[in-house]
Amino acid sequence: MTMWKKIILGLTLALGLGAAAQASTGGISWDKAPGKLDDNASLQRGAKIFVNYCLSCHSAAFMRFNRLQDIGLTDDEIKDNLLFVGSKVGDMMKAAIDPVEAKAFFGANPPDLTLVARSRSGAGGTGADYLYTLFRTYYRDDMRPTGWNNLAFPNIGMPHPLWQLQGERKPIYHTIESHGKEEHSFSGRWEQVTPGTLTPLQYDQTVADLVNFLKWMSEPAQSKRVQIGVWVLIFLALFTLISWRLNAAYWKDVQ
Repeated sequence: MTMWKKIILGLTLALGLGAAAQASTGGISWDKAPGKLDDNASLQRGAKIFVNYCLSCHSAAFMRFNRLQDIGLTDDEIKDNLLFVGSKVGDMMKAAIDPVEAKAFFGANPPDLTLVARSRSGAGGTGADYLYTLFRTYYRDDMRPTGWNNLAFPNIGMPHPLWQLQGERKPIYHTIESHGKEEHSFSGRWEQVTPGTLTPLQYDQTVADLVNFLKWMSEPAQSKRVQIGVWVLIFLALFTLISWRLNAAYWKDVQ
């Protein structure tokens, strides 16, 4: 086997193993997150959910509260609805829990969520798709230390942060035979054990708003960047047309 064939074979194996590893860590296929970054009402609802249910343990240390003005909130609205006692509008979005206590409770400090919607992108879809699926596939598991498990992140260490809204559910499995052995496969359906304060449709919308905010927070300038990119492409197209006509006019009398 030549050196080039060995290199190509090695790269092929590496890419295949990498794709398999990404697929296996996802647990199940990810659902498409429905959020839109230009929907300020959704982003504002998501910010409120994030502060009330996530910021108690997780920080967003690269985001300031006053940056929420970009999604249509005023300083007074931020102060009245989103700030902890003693916090200021210009402060970073830091977790309310003490890091030492967090490590004692969970075994490790909960990760920062500023860029979580970007860092989780993979073969299963975007980071937003992963988070949307994650928050909708929690189930009770008495074998876990927290009492919770997750289909998108098997053996997850974080308990269900929104369980009061969703209630308690358990997945329904199909039993299939493979190579003489019985295997259990998720059917895509759930059994509601105890009700939550929201209906399933309301809960899905709440998660969509939260994930939409996390996606926006990971790159607040994303919408503006896309808009600028569109105008740049339009300018280049017009410049190309003008340059072509100028070139034709310049050389028309040259034999």
